Amino acid sequence: MPDILVYALHYEGAINKNSLGAVSEGARLASELGSECHAIVVGGDDLTDDLASSIGAYGATKVYRANAPEGLAQPVVDAMAKVIADDGHGYALFGGGLLGFEVGAGLAARLGAGVAMEVTAVRAEGGKLVAERPILGDSAISEINFRSDVGIIIGRLNAFESKESDGAAATVQDVEVELSPHAQQATMVQRGEQRGADVDIEGADVLVAGGRGLGKAEGFELVEELAKAFGGNSAVAATRAVVDAGWYPYAAQIGQTGKTVAPKLYLAAGISGAIQHKVGMQSSENIVAINKDANAPIFEFSDLGIVGDLNKIVPKLTEAIKAKKGG
Repeated sequence: MPDILVYALHYEGAINKNSLGAVSEGARLASELGSECHAIVVGGDDLTDDLASSIGAYGATKVYRANAPEGLAQPVVDAMAKVIADDGHGYALFGGGLLGFEVGAGLAARLGAGVAMEVTAVRAEGGKLVAERPILGDSAISEINFRSDVGIIIGRLNAFESKESDGAAATVQDVEVELSPHAQQATMVQRGEQRGADVDIEGADVLVAGGRGLGKAEGFELVEELAKAFGGNSAVAATRAVVDAGWYPYAAQIGQTGKTVAPKLYLAAGISGAIQHKVGMQSSENIVAINKDANAPIFEFSDLGIVGDLNKIVPKLTEAIKAKKGG
């Protein structure tokens, strides 16, 4: 059965969370296929034996270590292409993130391989892997089967949960990679993993969440003021669409590819309520929605729905809560 190779991104002495999720998923799938899950890491002196072998705790039985620039796509493509050619892996699996998309796409082009992006689930069927990805605005699921010798699977951010296994430390195998000329043209200038300041939304009693209906990043000032008016243990949350647009930090994202919350009050401003968002907040004790579209799906599971212009309603609500608390 074909082995699975997972790219493990690392930064400042730690393996990326989404990469560990991909390793866990790869280990699960390899077990169903009767094969093995391997990982590959690239880097320099910072890539120690302990860091590389630690990936074994998430199910990888072998870790390939290549001396190449980390954080750049093309050197990783060179390294993965060599390992796959030498050892005959049948699948390459990536956790979510921009670098994973770039490496996965480059590897697919290099190998002439089929690729599935934004994957949210994978299963083994008939000795092969079948990937699932949402389509048509996340309203339907497409199933992808691979006809190429190698299948490239790139997960959506946070699609795969990292789980430590009972496995021992993985065997580390050094790989000599001859970088292609174009892989040596880019130089890392600055690197960072955190997308905005951390936001604690999972423990909040009151969450004020903003969606695309806010219109622009500055629209979050409205929901921030409202959350501040509630006071106490309140916080601001966001949908995937606005996080992807760069309007708000990923740490505040709720939904299938974000966090799951269950506050006492969930107030949604300008959120349509697609199923991928619903699964992350449907356990909230009380759900209040403000949306100008009377047919927005979120009204179907809200305790209170307000149809109107949030730019007028939210400020008045903020004033009312301040007046009430002041009294």
